Amino acid sequence: MFRNTRRSSLEQRYSPLMTEILLAIPNVSVGAEPALVAAITRAYESGGATVLDVHSDSDHGRTVHTLAGVAGTLSAALVAGYRAATGSVSLGGNRGVHPRAGVLDVAPIVFRRQDQRGLACAEALATAGALGRAGAPVFLYGILGGGRTRAEVRRGGPQELASRVASGELLPDFGPRTVDPKVGAVLVAARPPLVAFNLRLAGNETLGAAKETAAAIREGGAAGLVGVRALGLELSAQGYVQVSMNLESPDSVGIPEVVEAVAARHAIVSGELIGLAERSVIDSIPSYLSMPGLDPDLHSIEGSLRFHGVTN
Repeated sequence: MFRNTRRSSLEQRYSPLMTEILLAIPNVSVGAEPALVAAITRAYESGGATVLDVHSDSDHGRTVHTLAGVAGTLSAALVAGYRAATGSVSLGGNRGVHPRAGVLDVAPIVFRRQDQRGLACAEALATAGALGRAGAPVFLYGILGGGRTRAEVRRGGPQELASRVASGELLPDFGPRTVDPKVGAVLVAARPPLVAFNLRLAGNETLGAAKETAAAIREGGAAGLVGVRALGLELSAQGYVQVSMNLESPDSVGIPEVVEAVAARHAIVSGELIGLAERSVIDSIPSYLSMPGLDPDLHSIEGSLRFHGVTN
């Protein structure tokens, strides 16, 4: 087992304040498979986390859980979820259109206030270490990974990742120095809340149009929207194409800006929020945009914490 000793010492040095609530947003490569999703959800709960929200999509082949827990406790819940998921899921075959590095693809720790950043970093390092001890190759990304992006690790999928690790091109930060392509690796970070948001394009739009739009609006594209990560995807089971986005700087570029940028290129049918978002983000959604199923109280972080009785 490989451990980065510098990061291990950081993990030991931080002593989280046991009153602060942090979030974790694990994404597993499981679509609309109710029994399996329920088993993974129970595992997170048995590990001590409060499950605030569960969002599954069969075309994406992905389930996003939003967890809350006192600082110092989320790592155990994430390990429990990892074991439940990897005990039942193999990455062979078609598991959906969303890029992935592993069965438990990402497990970021989320801080809602800047004064929680150190706690979140400590929790993320503790999580990476615990997952590594459980047998997962773990890659850090974002501020803990020297700016490494998820896309850099996911490139080519789990099979390609296994080859890149075997050749020495990439080395996990925690855990074994090999990757089983049927299980893959886990990406861990500490970050502030982002907004996962999709826009469904009109029925006559093609996958090519969705990809061109995603390329144009993402950071570095023609529109140059800061902090926007975007993909054009086809949801064949649901019969439409979408622009799937992460808004990593929602205070600078939020939902109104991406809606405007996409609408300037193609007709939009509706929007979709994945997981939870800050209430201010939800309140910023243009009133003319159809958002089927959105409940501002239940789908805001603040409202969900209140509903589940989670307070600092």
